[in-house]
Amino acid sequence: MRDRPEVLADTLAILTSLNADAEVLAATLLDALVDVEALAAQAQVEVPERMHVLLEGQRAASRVWALHRSHGGGRNPEGMRRLLLALVRDLRVVPIVLARQLSRMRAAWRLPAEEQRALARMTRDIHAPLANRLGIWQLKWELEDLAFRVLQAEDYLRIAQSLDDNRAGRERYIEAVRAQLRDAVAGQGIDADVAGRPKHIYSIWKKMQRKALPIEELYDLRALRVLVDDIPTCYAVLGLVHALWVPIPSEFDDYIARPKPNGYRSLHTAVIGPEGKTVEVQIRTREMHAQSELGVAAHWRYKEGGSAGGAAMDKRIAWMRKLLEQAAEAAGEGEAAPLQDIDSELIEDRVYALTPKGEVIDLPQGGTVLDFAYAVHSMVGHRCRGAKVDGRIVPLTQVLKTGQRVEILTGKEAAPRRDWLQPSAGFLASSRSRDKVRAWFNKLDRAQNLKEGRELLERDLRRMGLLSADLAPVLARFNAQTEDDLLVLVALGDVGPNQVGRALLELEKAAQEPEPPLPPQLPARPVPPAAVGAGAVTVQGVDNLLAQVARCCQPLPGEAIVGYLTRARGVSVHRPQCAAFLRLAGKEPARVLPVEWGARRSGQDVAIRIEAVDRKWLLKDITTLVAQVGVHAVGLHTDPLRGGSGRVRVRLQARVSDYEQLGLLLARLESLPGVESARRA
Repeated sequence: MRDRPEVLADTLAILTSLNADAEVLAATLLDALVDVEALAAQAQVEVPERMHVLLEGQRAASRVWALHRSHGGGRNPEGMRRLLLALVRDLRVVPIVLARQLSRMRAAWRLPAEEQRALARMTRDIHAPLANRLGIWQLKWELEDLAFRVLQAEDYLRIAQSLDDNRAGRERYIEAVRAQLRDAVAGQGIDADVAGRPKHIYSIWKKMQRKALPIEELYDLRALRVLVDDIPTCYAVLGLVHALWVPIPSEFDDYIARPKPNGYRSLHTAVIGPEGKTVEVQIRTREMHAQSELGVAAHWRYKEGGSAGGAAMDKRIAWMRKLLEQAAEAAGEGEAAPLQDIDSELIEDRVYALTPKGEVIDLPQGGTVLDFAYAVHSMVGHRCRGAKVDGRIVPLTQVLKTGQRVEILTGKEAAPRRDWLQPSAGFLASSRSRDKVRAWFNKLDRAQNLKEGRELLERDLRRMGLLSADLAPVLARFNAQTEDDLLVLVALGDVGPNQVGRALLELEKAAQEPEPPLPPQLPARPVPPAAVGAGAVTVQGVDNLLAQVARCCQPLPGEAIVGYLTRARGVSVHRPQCAAFLRLAGKEPARVLPVEWGARRSGQDVAIRIEAVDRKWLLKDITTLVAQVGVHAVGLHTDPLRGGSGRVRVRLQARVSDYEQLGLLLARLESLPGVESARRA
């Protein structure tokens, strides 16, 4: 939307009053007049990166405004504000859009009534609260008043007329009280500026609503502001004010000792002044006043000067990016926590995705489409069967980015899956989502949980070759009294089946007894490409012997292993349960050697067998997932299964770093649509 010349001129004037630099003014002007990046591309001229970011931010803001208009406005204004701040990379864009909106509101009387109301709703929902949270009071008050005048014209006029009726008398009274306080302060040798403070109509109306009082009973319609040089002088002036007039204890607020959440600092007190009339007095330093008027904009040169803003400014910017909850909509109304109390939360990153209707859903960094479904509603998550992101079907493990539009595909019945609770499977990044899934399974009876837990655990142990292992020795590690208790913990997601498998492997490794001494040491020689990397396996404390992973069982770093001294190929490394090793060891037990994984581990090839429904894009989905997990695919081969059932067997040769990465890969493969099983071959 191109603005009229007078609106653009007013925008630039507002930005100048906020101490905007030349780069910001230029970006504002260029965005309003031309598509500078298209012209630059045509002329083959490169736009400076800082200017590009400012222009990109203004376009992102325009998209948020369009979204607000097209989806009914105020259903989720907090989400809209968060989405805006997430999309904007340079925070100097925010004062630009606030100044532009204020200029448009000042000129809104030229627009048709419905357009005026749409503009005012956006101002009320997004711009005024952002100005409040940035602490730019100079813009906040006027934005609120202009939106209030359009949206609640009768209330606005009633309060305005009441103020006009009493204006002359109130101004004479304020001038007399101001002179009295100015003389008293000067008499104490204090350098101070004392001025009357106008009360804005919207804030008057809000206080009338909040306190259920008529306008005549509000304390702060008559108000003074005192500016001094330092904080000790603020408290000295406070004592002087309380000595001059009788204070009203319930109306005292110390926002210097306890700043408002957006950093606002000042002393507020109300007293019974001359003629028995109440007067509000605000006392602050001149630096605090500049901050209260300009907020973050007072420091928006901080990027240019290096440390001009300092650590405190960085913290302020981090806070503004995070934002506060909707309950803190108007800073300081009610009990607000000091800024330092939220230091631990400042670095938290969020993702803001959109529903098909334009609602903004707030997720933690790394949130998936399944997290999105649970954030919409618990039953949407329970019934989730698939999802589309920006119109494209994606797996439930798809990680979302800010601004993406997500459509959840649901079934008729709620049927969450147990493997959603396994962190290694990558379905859920939000602990809140996992709690909802866990709560669902907690409602099932114990017999069902036992059955499901046994199936989950057996599937993982089968992959590891531990299906017949005794679970009793590892029960205590998981605080389980019986095997059934452990199975229930697995079913509810409190214990991962891979954790049980790892515990069993560690137990086997620890239980290995010292073997017969090694025959005369083999001479060291270079390890061929097919062998394990140097230092990857240690044989009785020596890490430079020829060693190679046995092709029959292909053990991986992290698994229990044992060595067998061959006649010509050095030490062959097997899994203890390997049938080939057990046969060889039975014939010549003296050749069995204790081995362990060394400090240096290279990738190992492993064969994986996948059985799945033969569908379009199956192989593409498999190879994409393998790449996402960070595994190198060495080979891929498919064969149809017998019987013409429309099923295929996929043989995947992959190079993994260790057993844990293999477990993650197998779990993620089984989560693909149509995949019935994925296990080590």
